[in-house]
Amino acid sequence: MRTIFSSASPRALAVAAVVGTLAALIAVGLANSFPAAAASADTTATAASMSKGFETSKMLAFHDKMRSLWQVHGTFTERAIVDAVGGLPDTPEVIAHLQRNQVDIGNAVKPYYGAKAGHELTKLLHRHISDAVSCVVAAKAGETTKLRAAENAFYANGNQIASFLHSANPHNWSLKAMRTMMRIHLNQVLGLAVDQIKRHYNAAIKLYGAYINHLQIGMADMLSDGIMKQFPAKFR
Repeated sequence: MRTIFSSASPRALAVAAVVGTLAALIAVGLANSFPAAAASADTTATAASMSKGFETSKMLAFHDKMRSLWQVHGTFTERAIVDAVGGLPDTPEVIAHLQRNQVDIGNAVKPYYGAKAGHELTKLLHRHISDAVSCVVAAKAGETTKLRAAENAFYANGNQIASFLHSANPHNWSLKAMRTMMRIHLNQVLGLAVDQIKRHYNAAIKLYGAYINHLQIGMADMLSDGIMKQFPAKFR
């Protein structure tokens, strides 16, 4: 099997060891939370949407808008990983576009939770992107200590996002469900990074399909469904 680094280089050995350890951790995380938990959550969301339909054009428009926002989030996160690992010159522009998407997501919830809450969600999502970038950079460089710190920050931020969303809509977004949704997403992001660094491109393509499906049908639909249930008068 072809490896990304030559075994003759000490730095390459360090990088390979770090990526191998990260891959093992992510494999455990994916096994524990995906596809079983993701499939269950996504199937539930799909079944709910199919069974109830959309009673108004406002409901359908909001549902589609949320899916579109998280599609961009997923697509440009994956592109940022590919570009960063490959050292492509457009990496800063891709990351900047991705960060603007987090503003768009925050803006999408302002009509329901207010400007302050929208800004706070954007702030948390900006940190989410920055921490993901830090994980990729540290893994690519083989810097174990930095990678461990970046991973801890990445998952801590994921829990903060889950808690923030739960506090905004506790009756429709349980803390457990929000944490599960975020953990699946974070595991998949790091899984994509590992596959890219190790040049496991077929595995990366396969994971990308599950990753986008989770963001659209799992994350986006959970958010739009929850908001529509919490504020039904706004969608008549």
